[in-house]
Amino acid sequence: MKAIDDPDGAARKVFTRLALHIDGAWLTAQEGVGEKVLDPATGAALGWLPHASAAQLQQALQAAHQGFTLWSATPAFERRRVLLEAARLLRERGEVLARVLTLEQGKPLAESRAEWTAAIEIIEWYAEEARRLYGRTIPARTAQVVQVVQQQALGPVAAFTPWNFPALTPARKIAGALAAGCSLTIKPAEETPATAMALVQACVDAGLPAGVLQLVFGVPAQVSETLIQSPLIRKISFTGSIPVGKHLAESAARHGVKRCTLELGGHAPVLVFDDADVERAAQLCAAGRFRNAGQVCVAPSRFYVQRAAVGRFAQALGAAAEALTVGNGLDPQTTMGPMINARRLAAMQHFVDDAQRGGARILCGGTRLQQPGFFFAPTVVQDLRDDAAMLREEIFGPIAPIVAFDTAEEALARANALPFGLAAYAFTGASVTADKVAQGLEAGMVAINHLAVSIAEAPFGGVKESGYGSEGGVEGLQAYLTPKFVTRMAV
Repeated sequence: MKAIDDPDGAARKVFTRLALHIDGAWLTAQEGVGEKVLDPATGAALGWLPHASAAQLQQALQAAHQGFTLWSATPAFERRRVLLEAARLLRERGEVLARVLTLEQGKPLAESRAEWTAAIEIIEWYAEEARRLYGRTIPARTAQVVQVVQQQALGPVAAFTPWNFPALTPARKIAGALAAGCSLTIKPAEETPATAMALVQACVDAGLPAGVLQLVFGVPAQVSETLIQSPLIRKISFTGSIPVGKHLAESAARHGVKRCTLELGGHAPVLVFDDADVERAAQLCAAGRFRNAGQVCVAPSRFYVQRAAVGRFAQALGAAAEALTVGNGLDPQTTMGPMINARRLAAMQHFVDDAQRGGARILCGGTRLQQPGFFFAPTVVQDLRDDAAMLREEIFGPIAPIVAFDTAEEALARANALPFGLAAYAFTGASVTADKVAQGLEAGMVAINHLAVSIAEAPFGGVKESGYGSEGGVEGLQAYLTPKFVTRMAV
């Protein structure tokens, strides 16, 4: 790989050519309709993002329809080749792309590099899995009949992704759809368009035919309404908030009963038992809670600690929070970056003010940092009432609330009391306790004594109001396929 002399300069140049991608071509907006893309570390504009016009959205739908006809008939081995080449190109471009991600999203460079690594692994995993789209033969009841089940690509897909993981989340949807033989029209978050552009560009450079993958931006409600209502779209894949997910699912049901995969909000409980390595648990929880400034749907975010251990855990978690270096993600010394925008800062202050009105103690943090950009101090809160907002609502920021419990039954009841069910965690030194909480926690993903719930080869998804369907693993690939039973009698 040829070294890049000025990776920061190369990254910033990307924002001078933000565009849509429709039917194999990069397009700018008609009549200058669009919005600024901001650097959350400074508040300064990085570039201008064009919005798709109504005509361009219809062009994208028609291209996806034609692209599906071509791509679904493309041999799986060729689909594998394109995805593997795209992954290779992304790895080759990694250092510039990490800076692009940090510039528009804010997370430290180390986290951006790790996110790109995970995204590339997902693409590679789906590429190889494309060769294993096995059907099956069903023994017939008579000698003249052959019965088989085939796996066929579902059709053109519309996908919607948020800003907090602008490489990882689109990669899941792009790789899953393309491996299965579907075409895809994706609308990533307008806050982080350049990272999504890099994913699409790598696919194009790898030889993906025109029409198979479209990239559009615009007013979210208008874009989603146009795509979901189209009879050409057969499946919806959405990652985002619960209210928006419910609305899209309702729309998908009204307009053709389209299949949905919904990965919605979370508020992951963590159960820390007094027989655990409490200090290690606190260190891991701090790393998970404050990663990406807490803007992670599966982040540990409600800490229920057995009473005998709560003091040690709170002290260790607070010390870890205070040791973080908050700043611009491009600074190699930074260990926690900014939040995405001013609205998130206001939300954090709301949580802190509500907790203080209820008598909670702020062990550290609790305020916005007085500097340019959207920075909030890593915050640890103790002695909360059960009705505190930060225990009931998804925080999605760098705040860690700690509550004491006495028994495993009490901890499970409190962990399961909310409508969320995405991820859950527990720390214990007893196998019997580990088995009990693994079975008892109502979540799509449970980790015991560590936090790694997101890997390419495992299903990623939730239960209850955290959504349904999975991304990742064989389950993620099946989401883009439909079984067809074919029975044939010899004549």
